[in-house]
Amino acid sequence: MLNWALTFLVIALIAALLGFTSIAGAAMGIAKILFYVFLILFLVSLVSHLFRGRRAP
Repeated sequence: MLNWALTFLVIALIAALLGFTSIAGAAMGIAKILFYVFLILFLVSLVSHLFRGRRAP
């Protein structure tokens, strides 16, 4: 997911450099949404791992 966010960020930067502002804005919005989804899923995974703890062998 983070890979997709970085891909859309690069697309937005290239589009902005070439003057395609509407495409750059849309790609930046998608990248921002994907980054926040990645961040939320990462935090949920981290919290669930901490609460699960270690099991005795």
